[in-house]
Amino acid sequence: MAHDGAAAAASVVMMGGLQRRLLLLLLLPFSLVVMVSAWLHYQTAGTAAVQQDQRLTRLVPMLGDSVVSALDSNGAVSAGVHRLEHPRPLLLLAPPVDEFLNESDQRTGYSILSADGQLLLGDAWLPTVLPSTAEPEFMSVTDGGVTYRLIAQRVQTAAGELIVQLADGSDARQQWLHTVLTRVLLPNLVLMLAAFVGIRWAVARALRPLMVLKTAVERRSPRDLSPLQPDATPVEVRPLVHSLNRLFELVNAQAESQRRFVADAAHQLRTPIAGLQAQIEAWGQATKGLDALGTLSLPVEQVTRLRTACRRTSQLANQLLALSRADSTTAASQAMQRVDLSVLCENVLTLHLDAALTKHIDLGLEALPVQVDGHEWLLRELLINLVDNALRYTPVHGCVTLRCGLDESPWLEVEDNGPGIAPAERERVLERFYRVPGTAADGNGLGLAIADEIARAHATHLQLEAGKGGRGLKVRVTFNAA
Repeated sequence: MAHDGAAAAASVVMMGGLQRRLLLLLLLPFSLVVMVSAWLHYQTAGTAAVQQDQRLTRLVPMLGDSVVSALDSNGAVSAGVHRLEHPRPLLLLAPPVDEFLNESDQRTGYSILSADGQLLLGDAWLPTVLPSTAEPEFMSVTDGGVTYRLIAQRVQTAAGELIVQLADGSDARQQWLHTVLTRVLLPNLVLMLAAFVGIRWAVARALRPLMVLKTAVERRSPRDLSPLQPDATPVEVRPLVHSLNRLFELVNAQAESQRRFVADAAHQLRTPIAGLQAQIEAWGQATKGLDALGTLSLPVEQVTRLRTACRRTSQLANQLLALSRADSTTAASQAMQRVDLSVLCENVLTLHLDAALTKHIDLGLEALPVQVDGHEWLLRELLINLVDNALRYTPVHGCVTLRCGLDESPWLEVEDNGPGIAPAERERVLERFYRVPGTAADGNGLGLAIADEIARAHATHLQLEAGKGGRGLKVRVTFNAA
């Protein structure tokens, strides 16, 4: 039940994460379109406002030209306007001005002021603006909740110098917010809400094959490594299915390799253990030859065989352990460090001095300072197996040399002057438990296999060649530069 709950929680997290990302990626461009639309409307409103100012600039002189004369206090037309203090102008509106003032929305106004700002004609609610020059001046005023664009200009008319003002309540910038709300934001918000619901449903339905795939993988037995069917998944998910199938294939191959290894190990262990059992039985029979003093008359040859069988069993167990540790997949999970090959060669040389002296073998070292990135414990095991293999097969008074150096890349080498390995057998000796037919020396056929496995864990391989003068065997490992 706890496992099912955790799986359900993971499913919700996965679906929620994918849905959030997809919704965000789909709605962000939509929001960007809304903002661009609002900006374009704002630019359109600004353009309309400029056009409105240009229209008012054209109409103001026409309003000044509409003043044809001035009336005195008795209502008579006065030709000498300059003699009257504030004559009331006679207005004959030009058609464009008349059309502007009588627009259907009635959001217009005008006023005619004397040069010192006294209202002579027009709407009293308009503010008094006194331009200091003949250039028009603009301002915005609010009346009755409506914002007006007001232009005022000092002009020369038939009634003298007057100030004329026009006001337009259809300010595009004032209407911009209302237009954007009603024509852009609200429709787009409704559309975004509908899109959110639709996209959420579509995303959930589109991700359903992923959930089916997840359920199919979860319900599999650990022993079931059969490939998934890519045809039953969407095209976008098939690369994932192919990757899973490759992973299943690798895991299956590794498991098969381990099964073969266990079977081979059991088979190879059977012979030395049987020999050990036979020697022990012989030793038990020999106890019957005890003399009266209790002295055991056990033949030396049987004791030697017993010791050899025990040593071989111990060596085989150690090599099997080393081979298991050298598995490339196990080594890949551990961090590499800088390894000094010259120091490594010196240490391994010290370990094998006694074995070399026993066979009167000249064990030498030709090491230059060089470093590589790798697993020190594995490289040590590699070198131990190569040196042990060379000492084992090199005859008495032979020669074994350890070398390391740097050409284009770091390298490590073990060379002997023993019987060597025929070119046709050099590939096979890297197989586990394989021994060249007719080999006299004791062994299990694992030394070179272990060394090659370690080399592959370091992205390289063993190179088997003939030694100096075509005699013996030279094993070389070339590493990537540190």
